[in-house]
Amino acid sequence: MKAVLLRFGELFLKGENRHLFEMALFNNIKKKLQGEKFKLSKTQGRLMVTEFDNVDRIVEKLTTVFGLHSLSIADELEAKEEAIYDYCKGIKLQEQTFKVDVNRGDKRFPIKSMDLASELGEIILQNNEGASVDLYNPKQKVMVDIRANGKAYIYDEIISCQGGLPLGTSGKALLLLSGGIDSPVAGYMMAKRGLKLEALHFHSYPYTSPEAKQKVVSLAEKLTYYNDEIKLHCISFTKVQEAIHKNCLPEFMITIMRRIMMRIAERICKRDGLGAIVTGESLGQVASQTMQSMTVTENVVQKTPIFRPCIGMDKEEIISIAKKIDTFETSILPYEDCCTVFLPKNPVIKPKLFQAENEEKKLDLESLIDEALASEEVMIIKSNV
Repeated sequence: MKAVLLRFGELFLKGENRHLFEMALFNNIKKKLQGEKFKLSKTQGRLMVTEFDNVDRIVEKLTTVFGLHSLSIADELEAKEEAIYDYCKGIKLQEQTFKVDVNRGDKRFPIKSMDLASELGEIILQNNEGASVDLYNPKQKVMVDIRANGKAYIYDEIISCQGGLPLGTSGKALLLLSGGIDSPVAGYMMAKRGLKLEALHFHSYPYTSPEAKQKVVSLAEKLTYYNDEIKLHCISFTKVQEAIHKNCLPEFMITIMRRIMMRIAERICKRDGLGAIVTGESLGQVASQTMQSMTVTENVVQKTPIFRPCIGMDKEEIISIAKKIDTFETSILPYEDCCTVFLPKNPVIKPKLFQAENEEKKLDLESLIDEALASEEVMIIKSNV
């Protein structure tokens, strides 16, 4: 019988709380595989998926589940010497050099790992003319995993998964999702650390197009491959930007904009029980992402932590992850977001807090924030994987 053998990542480090993480992972896998025929079971530090119809579809879905380190498509047989010997007699190698690795997870099995590997290697050699054993750089591996459920699993490939922590085990957070490259990457990276995400997008219609908003919906859909579903909050920022453009010094346009965005984000977090704000900021990348700019921007956030997983990454590193998670091509579509509206020629790159506060005194902040929140449109973006 075929089985998909699943391996945990850093869940092994969780001590007495490990069962909570394993339960979350178990439930996340079941949710991810909804609509498929399968049986999910657990044995001695492994999860097994069996009784499935479409192994390719099962593997495609499982490789998007955070908390899984790797998986293998294995043949399941009785953990008995003769059964394992008979199976190995039928192995036809695809390469000339090979190695047998044995993991004797069930210590009750009578033959030690190295001895069994040696015996199985001899059997495979006898049935593959011209083959040779290479313990250090084999072209092919035959792996045997003997578990306490009385089964042995034999496979020749280990498929990498996402790693990280099971989704939801670190709480919930609000991702500031623009139409750019960085913010979807930031969302992916924090979801990998167990955060369930909602997303907040600011648009400036009619200065920005409906296509720009749809671009963000498409990015949220891409993130649901890993986040199951995302509640997307869309807020009109047009009147806020018009007020800043009319009343404040142009070089402070971006600084004041981002301070107001952060205020709105924190209000949504408090209202909806979200524990953090996530941004795609990278130190020094643009004027609003200097150390001084970020310090002035985050000053308005009172009790909500701000996570910036891209803070120490350069653009090429961020692009590499964007391509891996399939958001890059969507992010570079030529539809401008609200941050390009009324863009000043020379934005301040080292603002001081008192300067930003003086500019904000020219605005009716509370009315602008209340009006922006009143425009909120909420969409539930569901995963199609």
